[in-house]
Amino acid sequence: MPKLLGIDVGTGGTRAVLIDDKGRVIASRTAEHQPFASPKTGWAEQDPHDWWRACGESVRAVLVESGVTNSEIAAVGFSGQMHGAVLLDENNQVLRPSLIWCDQRTAEEARELTEQIGEKQLIEWTCNPALTNFTLTKLMWVRKHEPKLYERFRRLQLPKDYVRLRLTGEFAMDMADGSGTLLLDVARRRWSSEMANATGIDLKALPPLFESCDVCGVVSKEGAAATGLAAGTPVVAGAGDQAAGAVGLGVVSAGAVHATIGTSGVVFASTDRPAMDPLGRLHTFCHAVPGRWHVMGVTQAAGLSLRWFRDNFGTRVEDRRDPYDRLMDEAASAPPGCDGVLWAPYLMGERTPHVDPNARAALVGLAANHGRAHILRAILEGVAFSLRDSLSIFAEMGVPVSSIRLGGGGQRSPLWRQIQADVYKHKVETILVDEGAAHGAALLAGVGAKVWPTVDAACAETVQVGETIAPDLTNSAVLQQQYERYRRIYPALRSIGMAATSTVA
Repeated sequence: MPKLLGIDVGTGGTRAVLIDDKGRVIASRTAEHQPFASPKTGWAEQDPHDWWRACGESVRAVLVESGVTNSEIAAVGFSGQMHGAVLLDENNQVLRPSLIWCDQRTAEEARELTEQIGEKQLIEWTCNPALTNFTLTKLMWVRKHEPKLYERFRRLQLPKDYVRLRLTGEFAMDMADGSGTLLLDVARRRWSSEMANATGIDLKALPPLFESCDVCGVVSKEGAAATGLAAGTPVVAGAGDQAAGAVGLGVVSAGAVHATIGTSGVVFASTDRPAMDPLGRLHTFCHAVPGRWHVMGVTQAAGLSLRWFRDNFGTRVEDRRDPYDRLMDEAASAPPGCDGVLWAPYLMGERTPHVDPNARAALVGLAANHGRAHILRAILEGVAFSLRDSLSIFAEMGVPVSSIRLGGGGQRSPLWRQIQADVYKHKVETILVDEGAAHGAALLAGVGAKVWPTVDAACAETVQVGETIAPDLTNSAVLQQQYERYRRIYPALRSIGMAATSTVA
């Protein structure tokens, strides 16, 4: 029976997942990355060589753990953090650390793009406004601030594509990940010559485009030596982490939605057309499914909010359990609505709905009777409120929502699952096997290897619902009132200079 390997180049680490031809997970391992560097407030950089090192470690570990021989692997698929700019010279050497997805330094470049081209024209050409997160603004920043280095720039890769380049020796990019560069004509699924001409980006620096399940190379001898894979193994283009994660969750047809809480948080809706928000609060991207698209809203610091609390304030009780489990137990002792305490999760600026890299987090409503539990639960609720903002915009746009599946760390906690159902006012589902974007990448590899004829068929055969959680009507009513209060926090922050520019939903 053929085996399929998915590799996800995330922010915190690279994860390898090995599945069989029924979609069952055989083994999975993660190799951690060095923490991203933040030389200045709002900056975030990682060394691409570290991703390649972690790829080799995670893949070798999976092969050892599973006992599967490399010749049994029919294909490899990739997913990864989106938007990161990997600049290569003519010899394919990395020119500088990658400016990754959460880097916020390019506010000036995003503003210049909007002024030069116009927001309406940008959305017409790319389906998206100019944001600090997109790859193009990062290229413009390097060109302006590091001109000598930029003169040596010849080829652009996104994080997972750089790792795949090291594995195969081939340049490639998929439609879904390419959508986050601001250089793709998303509606027509091709590079935008209009954007390239307007910004002075050489189209020769952009790699060939593929659909996510297309084979775009094979493992080279050098890649085999570094990873333990067999030379000649087919490699598919894969997808950015959100589209690949949606495949792993079975969110591939119109009406299907997932709400995923990882470092960032995403609400993702599959669509059969390139639906666009005229105010630019959502992203409109190509899906990993050929001929389909998706819209998504992003919270910059979702799981990061909880990690920030853990790293700075620790856990109250030390035992052998996961520290996040201990924090969840503590949060559960506070009532829904936290007796009025609210958390606005703007630790890294915010994308949806405010499009404001200068937004800052706030904890409001504290009184003498509040303690750690109230703050912890307020963080869980505040992240859910921020994701609810995206669902509110879906409703404005007429994007259908028939089901909501939970993914990432936010679905592992019973408390956070229930909070999300109560905040969204909608039943939510988990799936039996949630291995994240790496699992979706493995399914895409299976389509490329003809194990399944289509992505829809792969998901229908392998993705099963685990638990369905209905809203608690009493608690949901409390949280709807809290949500209305939450929506007034950002305008208040902006009025005192803690946020610079915005588009408020």
